[in-house]
Amino acid sequence: MFKSRFLHFFSKFYGYFVSVGSNLQSLFLLWMRLTWGHQFFLVGLGKLATIDQVTTYFSSLGIPHSHFYACLVAFIEIIGGLLLIAGFASRIAGLVCAFTMITAIGTAHSSILSHFRFLFDPSAFVGEAPYPFLMTSLLIFIFGPGRISIDGWIKRWSERQPKY
Repeated sequence: MFKSRFLHFFSKFYGYFVSVGSNLQSLFLLWMRLTWGHQFFLVGLGKLATIDQVTTYFSSLGIPHSHFYACLVAFIEIIGGLLLIAGFASRIAGLVCAFTMITAIGTAHSSILSHFRFLFDPSAFVGEAPYPFLMTSLLIFIFGPGRISIDGWIKRWSERQPKY
């Protein structure tokens, strides 16, 4: 393919490097889903266990119907966490969880968004609690759950079915 032996060697080496990285994608997505899905689940359970305190906090932020929204957020985090762990309906769960985290950043952490502070001091934004949850949710929404998931199994199964 290449006239130069060096370029041929480099092409083979780089192809091997890309192949190894591609094969690690599903393991990385599995690790992210298990780690942060578990955290979503635990945070949701914590909110549900202390629902009165969460309701009071939501009221202090000026959120109307704060008890309803406190319960809704707790259930979204519990169910979304379980779906991420299992890798089932992962993109939907990722989108719903991402929307919840964007809402959390926009309400509870609005000082970072004011005057575009996050552009001039990104460490303030990255250090907030919803940030890793948001990034994981977006990661799963954009890239999917990977091959090691119920969604991956369903995809492989449906591709083997006869087409009519």
